[in-house]
Amino acid sequence: MTTPPLETERLLLQPLSVADAGQIQALFPYWDVVRLLNGIVPWPYPPDGALTYIRDIALPAIARGDEWIWTLRLKPDADQVIGSIGLKRSDEENRGFWLGLPWHGQGLMTEAADAATDFWFDVLEFPVLRVPKAAANAASRKISEKQGMRVIAVVERDYVSGRHPAEIWEITADEWHARRRLKV
Repeated sequence: MTTPPLETERLLLQPLSVADAGQIQALFPYWDVVRLLNGIVPWPYPPDGALTYIRDIALPAIARGDEWIWTLRLKPDADQVIGSIGLKRSDEENRGFWLGLPWHGQGLMTEAADAATDFWFDVLEFPVLRVPKAAANAASRKISEKQGMRVIAVVERDYVSGRHPAEIWEITADEWHARRRLKV
């Protein structure tokens, strides 16, 4: 299945493309954005990091049907990338995201996460969503809490900033659908 565009109240989620590399390169390589991301992210971030990631890693995974990745854009300025969210076919890690610093603290990633989670369960029809995160990542933890997820494991993981305690959060399709019905 290809990655379709999605929409929330304030956001357009557009499928990732090579054309997004320049904007991502400008927003992504900031310590406060990357420090608690998966340790596979190179640091310092190379000048061609976004292009290399999109061209050599993300788009091939999308083409294989293993990942679905969107850029986030505010509706009033649909040409400006402000972050990204992705879903991945895996037993342990199904969703990841980042948001440019100027847009932190506005609830935008919660909107994007809700749209992506709906897609995960309603379109892709996976039975469970698992999301690892650094235990110190309070903002990401809030999103998981708002979505009704629960911690199922505490482990150690490598992040850009080093090895840290991590939590694996989970929600099932049935739990997600029950919560969504209550919000209607």
